Amino acid sequence: MPVGIDLNGLGVIVTASSRGIGFNVARELLKRNARVVISSRSEENLKKALDELSEYGEVYGVIADVGEKEDLENLVSGAWNALDGVDALVWNAPNVSCEPCLVHEAGYSDWLEAARLHSVAPGYLTTLLVRRWVGEGRKGVLVYLNSVSIKEPMPPLVLADVTRAGLLQLAKSVSRTYGKRGIRAHSVLLGSFDTPGARENLKAVAEARGEPFEETWEREVLGRTPLHRTGRWEELGSLMAFLLSEEAEYMLGSTVVIDGAMTRGIDI
Repeated sequence: MPVGIDLNGLGVIVTASSRGIGFNVARELLKRNARVVISSRSEENLKKALDELSEYGEVYGVIADVGEKEDLENLVSGAWNALDGVDALVWNAPNVSCEPCLVHEAGYSDWLEAARLHSVAPGYLTTLLVRRWVGEGRKGVLVYLNSVSIKEPMPPLVLADVTRAGLLQLAKSVSRTYGKRGIRAHSVLLGSFDTPGARENLKAVAEARGEPFEETWEREVLGRTPLHRTGRWEELGSLMAFLLSEEAEYMLGSTVVIDGAMTRGIDI
């Protein structure tokens, strides 16, 4: 049964979605009656995710490494065919291989990987979709999942934070340029959600510091918010459904924070 906003068959691509944030966002959108294409570079992981998600609604899978040009092109064409046209993109990216790592530990190839995952890939995917939407006179929505750590940096995630900060500019530029055509974009800055990737990163930090994982998790995750918990997938799902719906049209180009008040600064 749909939950909250009914997306009424909206065709959505969710990238890097065989597990973690992407998987859970896909599930929440399916629960709200979207039709979803998920992607993964692993055929095994993709099949497992499709099996789990199929009980929630109409879902398809495309094998795609978001760091590869041809895979991005295949993702758009495959999703377009499966959904008979794509209405929206939820951009989600995997972790940079070396992270958590500090600046002095990062090599040239690490910076290239970060730029490819967090800047080039979402930029090129945006180009591919906007090109088709404009060419066919269709509306479209782009939502870039990001992190609040671009506002309040976390040094072990410096490569990702530096390279994905530009997604705010991308969302604003797309909205300013194509908003009159019904094409809009939003950035969502996430706080802490309990995912395998988040736990893997924190385990590495804990090991580097020689402290128990639970102590690191308490300080770096739970202790950063007055709610003393991670975000709930239902909360993120409701936000995503709103941004993808026509009810958020006047918010085009916006940056939305969902972080349980983790960040201490305010923007005016």
